Amino acid sequence: MLSLTPTPPANAFVSEDQLQEVQSTFPLELYFCENCAHLQLLGIVDPAELFRNYVYVSGTSPSFVKHFEDYAGTCTTRFNLSPGDLVIDIGSNDGTLLKFFKSNGLKVLGVDPARAIAEKATADGIETWPEFLNQTIADRVKADRGQARLITANNVFAHADDLSSLTDSIRSLLAPDGVFVFEVSYLTDVYQDTLFDTIYHEHVSYHSALPLRQFFTSKDMDFFAAEKIASHGGSLRGMVQLAGGPHKADGSVQSLIDEEHSLALDRSETWLGYGEKINALKDQLVALLTKLKQNGKTIAGFGAPAKATTLMYHFNLGPDIVDFIADDATLKQGLFSPGLHIPVLPGQALYDKKPDYVVLLAWNFAPQIMSNHTKYLESGGHFILPLPEVKVY
Repeated sequence: MLSLTPTPPANAFVSEDQLQEVQSTFPLELYFCENCAHLQLLGIVDPAELFRNYVYVSGTSPSFVKHFEDYAGTCTTRFNLSPGDLVIDIGSNDGTLLKFFKSNGLKVLGVDPARAIAEKATADGIETWPEFLNQTIADRVKADRGQARLITANNVFAHADDLSSLTDSIRSLLAPDGVFVFEVSYLTDVYQDTLFDTIYHEHVSYHSALPLRQFFTSKDMDFFAAEKIASHGGSLRGMVQLAGGPHKADGSVQSLIDEEHSLALDRSETWLGYGEKINALKDQLVALLTKLKQNGKTIAGFGAPAKATTLMYHFNLGPDIVDFIADDATLKQGLFSPGLHIPVLPGQALYDKKPDYVVLLAWNFAPQIMSNHTKYLESGGHFILPLPEVKVY
C-alpha cells in the first residue's frame, strides 16, 4: 500500500567513533491483508538488533510517567486487583508502569529484552527478566510465579513478527479471571492525522479493532473492551480475557469497528491514497524549511524518538537542513542520529547555539516541550510542528 524511504533501524544511534561506519537501510513498505484488513511490514529486521541495546526509557517523560500512574490506578480499580495479585508487563522497559502497581501492594514482574535497561530496572527494585517473551519463558514464569491477574504490553504488541506465538505465551500466563491489557498506536489516528512516522521497523503491525477482534477470537480469547487514548498522538487500549471470562462486552469494540468501516480502513484503495496525503505534507514542510535556509536562518530539531528517523528520511531533513537535535533524554545525548549522523545535544543547546527555528521531531510531546522551553520562544526562537499539520509557533 505504501513505500516510505528506506531507513536504518529507528533507534540505531551511533557514537562518534562509529561515524565512519556505513549503516544499512531497510525497506519500509506497508502491506494490506485483503482477508482481514490488517496492515503490517513484511521486511523484518532481526529483533535482537532492534531491542537488545535499546536506548529509549519511559521514565524520562513526565507526561508519560503520569499516563502510567493513571493507567495503573484504572486497571487496579476496574479489574479489582488485590494486594498479592501478580502483574506482568511485557516490554516493561525501565519499570515505570510496574512501580505504580507495586506501590499498590501488587506483585510485579517485568520481561524485556533490553539487557542494560532490564538490569537497571531490577537494581531499582522492579525485577525484570532480560528476555523476549516466548513459550519457554512463559513456562518458567508460570512455574516460578504462577499465573497473572493482569498482563500488560504497552507499545510492544505491535513489535512482534510472530504475533501468534506471543499471544499463545500471554494466554498461557493468564489466570482464569485474568485480563490482558495492551496499548498500541491506533490505525484510525495514523490515517486521519497522517501520522506516518509511526511506521518504522520496530512496529511490525499497525493495529485496528476489526482484525484484532478476529485474531483474538481465533486464539480462544475475548476482546471485550477498548478505548481511544491520547498517548503517542492517538493510541488504542484493548482489554482481552480468556473466552468465557468474567467481563461482559460493553460495545466499545464494536463502536470502534463501526468507525473504522466509516473511514473505509478495511479497503485497500484507502491506503493506496494515503501516500498522497503524506507527500502533500512533505512538500509543505520542505518548502518552508528551504525558504528559511535560503534566508540564512539556522534550523535544529527537538526530540530524538524513533519516529524521527522515518520523518527525517522521508522528508529529506538531513544535516544540510538540521544542524543538531536537542533532547532531554540523557541516553541519546552525545550520540548521532541513525544514518544521517546529526548530533544529539542536551536541551540547553537551544540557548547555547540559539537556532532561529526548531522542528519538533517529538511532535506528540509538543505542548510539554514548548512549555519547558518558553525562554527560547521569548528570546525570539520559533518552533515548527511537522505533524499532524505544519504550524509555526
